[in-house]
Amino acid sequence: MKKNQIDIITMGCSKNLVDSELLMKQFEANGYHCVHDSKRPEGEIAVINTCGFIETAKEESINTILEFVKAKEDGRLNKLYVMGCLSQRYKDELEKEIPEVDKFYGKFNYKQLLSDLGKAEVASCSGRRHLTTPHHYAYLKIAEGCDRHCAYCAIPIITGKHVSRPKDEILQEVKEMVADGVKEFQIIAQELTYYGVDIDGHRHIADLISDMADITGVKWIRLHYAYPNQFPLDILDVIREKPNVCNYLDIALQHISNKVLDAMHRNVSKEETMELITKIRESVPGIHIRTTLMVGFPGETEEDFEELVDFVKWARFERMGAFAYSEEEGTYSAEHCEDDVPEDVKQSRLDTLMAVQQDISAEIEAEKVGQVMKVIIDRKEGEYYIGRTEYCSPEVDPEVLIKVADKKLRVGCFYNAKITSSEEFDLYGEIV
Repeated sequence: MKKNQIDIITMGCSKNLVDSELLMKQFEANGYHCVHDSKRPEGEIAVINTCGFIETAKEESINTILEFVKAKEDGRLNKLYVMGCLSQRYKDELEKEIPEVDKFYGKFNYKQLLSDLGKAEVASCSGRRHLTTPHHYAYLKIAEGCDRHCAYCAIPIITGKHVSRPKDEILQEVKEMVADGVKEFQIIAQELTYYGVDIDGHRHIADLISDMADITGVKWIRLHYAYPNQFPLDILDVIREKPNVCNYLDIALQHISNKVLDAMHRNVSKEETMELITKIRESVPGIHIRTTLMVGFPGETEEDFEELVDFVKWARFERMGAFAYSEEEGTYSAEHCEDDVPEDVKQSRLDTLMAVQQDISAEIEAEKVGQVMKVIIDRKEGEYYIGRTEYCSPEVDPEVLIKVADKKLRVGCFYNAKITSSEEFDLYGEIV
């Protein structure tokens, strides 16, 4: 057990990761040594930042807490603290069920942990982060919370209403990170395209990204978690016109059947969705769209599912993830809808949908063979350098593998690579 070391374990999404990074910076300013997501935690203190989005994430968070409780019982750990979404939502129950945890914090009061350790927040580090990503890219959270009330989603219950960060504060953070060597920014929020509505009733995502793109040293900006209802079309002009805004858009669509969309409270129709996708592709030629879809929502029939499969074949998403519906207590669908699609049917539909996407992805990636593409190198792994194109977000999208023997490359630098071959989800290339 290493004295003055704090192990921080982050579960769930990149929005949680940003919170962990803010806390790590404060710990370090107070003289602690922080280690993030270590395979073998050795510190005297551990902090687990939990996820509570869906059932599997909750289970994973609880299992992790119990592993650390065991470490504490075995004398390998002095103090154990828990924060994040699961803790925000189930604090009272968790305190009763797992009393071995020294204290539970929610999603927004976690900095109180500093004073509980007898430390104070260091003002000069406020808003600054200890980046846990490779030094050349970072996630940038521009808002908290969500004003949507999708029937299946517990996030507004956990995080509360949408709150946009002030634009000046965001731009200042970008400048500071660029000065520290960050070149690429993944822009995140629960709903990116709602940015600014809580401030003056208008969507300001296009202005924000445009101003960010004008900051010297910002090489790539990638947009995550847009929403199809009242989508601000002016952001498409920014993506098309600013060379450092990647031709990439992550927009969760969930379904396409009007009946299911209506039951989900998505406030968008099949026709509007298809029109939007057409508009996005017309406005930004070559754009790569990432989406997430759900199968097995209460009342989803075989016809609804076939409609979804046909839609995926029509849309030919460059990137797609899917998951099966799981009932989340407190949500509209949990309280008003019967979870009537059997688990085996959900799994079968999920497998079918992903198999369709796998073929589409393989075809789209194969079309890149022979092209010369700009790649950023993330890491070296065995006999390959692992890079990404502008169409690939870290950890979720395809990578470009380049043989180490070809040339000595530097992590965090850009190179032109000729794509020599492709697999379903990865490309191989050589530096030109």
